[in-house]
Amino acid sequence: MTTVFKRPESLKDTETHYCSGCGHGIVHRLIAEVVDELGIRERVVGIAPVGCAVLAYEYFNFDVSEAAHGRAPAVATGMKRARPDLIVFAYQGDGDLAAIGMAEIIHAANRGEHITVFFVNNAVYGMTGGQMAPTTMLGQKTETTPRGRNALGEGAPIRVAELLAQFDGVKFVERCTVSKPRNVLKARAAVKTALSLQIEGKGFGFVEILSPCPTYWGLQPRVAMRMIEERMEEIFPLGRIKEPAAEG
Repeated sequence: MTTVFKRPESLKDTETHYCSGCGHGIVHRLIAEVVDELGIRERVVGIAPVGCAVLAYEYFNFDVSEAAHGRAPAVATGMKRARPDLIVFAYQGDGDLAAIGMAEIIHAANRGEHITVFFVNNAVYGMTGGQMAPTTMLGQKTETTPRGRNALGEGAPIRVAELLAQFDGVKFVERCTVSKPRNVLKARAAVKTALSLQIEGKGFGFVEILSPCPTYWGLQPRVAMRMIEERMEEIFPLGRIKEPAAEG
């Protein structure tokens, strides 16, 4: 019998702590598959965030370090500068990266640090109880915006990918989603491009992944996936925002 599907070597056989319908498990697998495909498991180091993915080290079968809230890019920068031979990525959610960690990500991107950042955007704080995030959509109800986010009071959602793409030090930016199988394949390709860019020593790569949070959206998993397509993609358009520079 031919094996056509199995757990990646870079992913542990671990019972999930994520809520039903959460996208983090899909993103974890995509990263693990690409690490295996690129043959970098003994060189790669992940930086876990403070948020729902705080226990990322329980899932990945390679070295993972924990960072203080929002400081994953700083920790990744230190590791990469001290050990340029390593392949280092930060894994962050919207609160960790776009709220308390906004200064860290902007300056790491502007400096063109030779790291990779995977940004999982579900438009709400998960681990701390469903409060508004910097990417919460207008009209979206959360624990701290029970009437829905209002631009006059809370501002508009921040499009982090477009913000970072402006910096010369950033070489690759793409926004993806895990809302359906074909989009999962596109997200996998973006993960591979970003890590390959670092392997080749070409600079800072950033992949934003729109992900569902059925628990704090108050929706069934299937409905949450549809909300990504019906609402999130309008505010956070999918696609490649900044192409890697061509050889020449």
